Amino acid sequence: MDNNEKYLRKNIGRKIKLARSRTNYTQEKLAEKLSLSTRYISQLERGIAFGSATTIINLCKALNISSNFLFDDLIGNDASFTDLIDNKFLEAYMKLNNYNKEVIYLLTTQLIKLQENKSKNYRNA
Repeated sequence: MDNNEKYLRKNIGRKIKLARSRTNYTQEKLAEKLSLSTRYISQLERGIAFGSATTIINLCKALNISSNFLFDDLIGNDASFTDLIDNKFLEAYMKLNNYNKEVIYLLTTQLIKLQENKSKNYRNA
């Protein structure tokens, strides 16, 4: 397996893990839903294994994601979504309910405003 293949598998594996976190499934629960082994789910998430077309389709259905979530950024030249966002933060965020996601959004927008104002003050000084 060449380095590009390793990169692709790891990228897809991170997205599978992220989607699984969002659904609050354990590897065991997902494996049970898909009639696969827990070990195989772990290998998918680490990019060691890559599923057949049927496995990928069933995985998307079980995790309620589209194939675009897994592949879109890999087909284009754009930076990987998971490369742009801290994975630990994103995994935690995906576990929040809608109310708390809104709180995070509001806090973030206020922090950005504070940051921009601070930058302007330093430039004007």
